[in-house]
Amino acid sequence: MRNASVRMGVVALSVLTLTATGCQRMSAAPTNGNGRGRGGAGGGGGAAPVVVAAVTQRDVPIDIEAIGNVEAANTIAVRSQVTGTVVATHFKEGDSVKAGQDLFTIDTRPYLAALQQAQATMTRDEALQAQADAQLGRDQAQASYARVTAEHNAELLERGIVSKDAYEQAKAAADAADALVKADAASVQSARAQLDAQSAAVDNAKVALSYTTIISPIDGRSGAILVKKGNLATANTTELTTIAQMQPVYLTFSVPASRLPAIQQGMHSGALTVTASPEAGIGEGVVGTLAFVDNAVDPSTDTIKLKAQFANTDAQLWPGAFVRVALRVGSLNGAIVAPAQAVQTGQDGPFVFVVKPDQTVDQRPVTVGERSGQDVVIQSGVSAGEIVVTEGQLRLEPGARVQVGGSPDGRGGAGQPVSGRSGRGQGRRAGTSAQ
Repeated sequence: MRNASVRMGVVALSVLTLTATGCQRMSAAPTNGNGRGRGGAGGGGGAAPVVVAAVTQRDVPIDIEAIGNVEAANTIAVRSQVTGTVVATHFKEGDSVKAGQDLFTIDTRPYLAALQQAQATMTRDEALQAQADAQLGRDQAQASYARVTAEHNAELLERGIVSKDAYEQAKAAADAADALVKADAASVQSARAQLDAQSAAVDNAKVALSYTTIISPIDGRSGAILVKKGNLATANTTELTTIAQMQPVYLTFSVPASRLPAIQQGMHSGALTVTASPEAGIGEGVVGTLAFVDNAVDPSTDTIKLKAQFANTDAQLWPGAFVRVALRVGSLNGAIVAPAQAVQTGQDGPFVFVVKPDQTVDQRPVTVGERSGQDVVIQSGVSAGEIVVTEGQLRLEPGARVQVGGSPDGRGGAGQPVSGRSGRGQGRRAGTSAQ
């Protein structure tokens, strides 16, 4: 029993000795105040692999980006203006049509019959008017003769050649002839009015007959045929198809109201260009001009609506589609530019890691300005030609040693500053080998 107790005491003493030795080694290791060893990932003293890029100086366009909706310059809902059966369709769905091109034909027989009836009635009214004109002419001649006879009898009565009774009869005959002329004139006016009304009826019948051929009012692209051949179309009710004008088209989008002063300033220099690109990224951007700025800010969203016009000669923009919009309002000359992924955000604001010639990094606070594509303008904090880290920042702290590579896995070799972009897996050389 005594020997066993001695052996257990020796083992316990050995464990205590080893523990004390380990604590002494841990306390001897240099730390950075955050519990991590200086000099690289994991505190092992190795260089952290990073991807870098050079800070450049160049002219940067100032673009306002948004999402816009394409609108046709004009959209027509084609309806029949007469009721009838569709007997023919003269286009295919989705065809490009020209203004004046035949689209549909409505059964013409009832409207042709109505026109012929109106023309026959007008012919009758023309004959009645001619008869009334002839009657008026005859009665006017008789009235003129009766008036001359009455005046002659009046002279003879003064000379005592005719009796007063004869004079009175001649005067009464002249008055009756004048009254008949007035009646005939009224009949002529009535006949003319009737003829004018019937002429209008003929014109109306011709218009109705012309409506049986439905034409395209504009140049554009046709939609689906909604009423097939043999179906009844009701006047001013049944929609047959739609025509959308594709050239030009408009693009409506909204931007923050805070950007309105920049837009107004840019408009003073001339027309502003607007670039529209498909959201899917397929195809090249289309360039148009800003055509409209709304006269009020939407208070619910604090945005203002804009509209751009595009010639759309190649029909890249389709009505109803959503596209990415870039409104160019100016440019910054000689701006300091760095990749956007190089800028990190800390408790004190944005910062970048700058690679020094000794392959260590310096954490530098920066002031960020406009963004241009994948790059961002640095207003202060770095200078053109300096090298900044674009990938691998999570492994870094001020003074940490880095190994520059062409991708996050460190390929590219130490001492070879190259620049890379996130997700591309390759970089371009940004300078000579560091010391």
